Amino acid sequence: MNDTHVAEAGSSSEKSRGYVSYTELQGHTTLSSLWVVINGIVYDLTVFLSSHPGGTGPLLKYAGKDATKEFLSIHSPGVLDTLPRSARMGPIDPTTVPRIVSEPTAEENRIAKARLVLPHPRAVLNLSEIEALQSEYICAETGKEPFAENRKSFSRFWFRPLVFHDEHDMGMPSSLPIFISPAALARLGHPNGEVNLVRAAGRAGILQGISINASCTIAEIISVKQPQQHLIFQLYINKDRAASEKLIRGLESDGFSAIMLTVDAAMPGKRELDQRTKGDWEGPAADREAGTREGTGVAQSIGGYQDPDVCWDDILWIRSMTRLALIIKGIQCVEDAERALDVYKVDGIVLSNHGGRELDYAPAPMSVLYEMRQVRPDLLDKHHVFIDGGVTRGTDVLKALCLGARAVGLGRAFLYANGVWGEMVVCELGTNRGRIVMREEIMLGMQLLGVTRLEQLTPERLRYVNGVDERGGLLRSRL
Repeated sequence: MNDTHVAEAGSSSEKSRGYVSYTELQGHTTLSSLWVVINGIVYDLTVFLSSHPGGTGPLLKYAGKDATKEFLSIHSPGVLDTLPRSARMGPIDPTTVPRIVSEPTAEENRIAKARLVLPHPRAVLNLSEIEALQSEYICAETGKEPFAENRKSFSRFWFRPLVFHDEHDMGMPSSLPIFISPAALARLGHPNGEVNLVRAAGRAGILQGISINASCTIAEIISVKQPQQHLIFQLYINKDRAASEKLIRGLESDGFSAIMLTVDAAMPGKRELDQRTKGDWEGPAADREAGTREGTGVAQSIGGYQDPDVCWDDILWIRSMTRLALIIKGIQCVEDAERALDVYKVDGIVLSNHGGRELDYAPAPMSVLYEMRQVRPDLLDKHHVFIDGGVTRGTDVLKALCLGARAVGLGRAFLYANGVWGEMVVCELGTNRGRIVMREEIMLGMQLLGVTRLEQLTPERLRYVNGVDERGGLLRSRL
């Protein structure tokens, strides 16, 4: 919050008709009765204390105060519409509010100074350079090994290019074999949050996953969706199954094309970098006393509602409520891939370890994909299998396609671009810069590989190098 100083008080008066006086507001600053001001309206959040994902601490901090800036930095205004009508106490009486002189905080000054020296989007040549400009979302699990392994795993696969080929139209069946992975709280990087990403995906013609923990409401997201644009809703099953049922039943009419059930993060991992991040992240409310700092972090603040006991039969439960395609995200072994595709007949799976932020030493998605190619190539040939995690280059995408993946998800890359240049999305730059970089690298990689269509990206175009002996055999050899 800005550093503030009270300059002078407004004239005292009786409560105006329909207005809440500042004096009355000050009488509701405890857990038994807690009011705040957001966008000039006084809200009674007392009944929300026990279920606030961020815990009671942040609410108590702004009790009896104007919390507009802090609220909008992470939430969409539409979130207020979900509160019961009785929680809206009325507009604050401006004649009774002390005049506040606001001064930028040290962090706000740092951000403003950093933005002055940002390079133009066209000066950025790859996703790693975009990442270097944006650090809001960097968080990893305890030892960081899974995060690093996700990226390192791609380096073990070397191409086997063809030469003397005919160069002609690439014949891509869609704009790009990539999709925007669902990622929470895009407003942390830019005030427009997911709205920027949806607009960018619509213009680019690529799929996008929408996080259940998005900082924009479904209504706001759908309002900028293009008529033929496809959005996938990422789902965590709630401990309150009735809440999940209500949500699932409404997704088709909301305009979503599929559901992506996430199963690799039933509870937050130990994300130490996240826990050290500056900010009022405290939650879930039901799991700790007010004012404590144990287990803080963005992941903890938006978690706690997920049911840790999700089971295979929940797939049948979801199927009973919707006709939407169902994709399972978070498959980390061949056995689960077999069960999801062969037994439960889901419409697709995403090989993912949640960005390397959950179980330490969970396998890299690329490694699981390679294992599937070795022992169950038929699953890759017959079904939609995607991977998500560790992709930083267009050549990474091509390697995954050679092994049999249908497309590759990128989450952080688009969050980074949105945070750095999100407001320039209308110029086909900013958020779309990540897409433009990937398109250039994918097309160039295909040309140098000697292929002209995605269908020509086969296992024969790769060899596996184990990192010790570069004499690794062809991909068709066993693990």
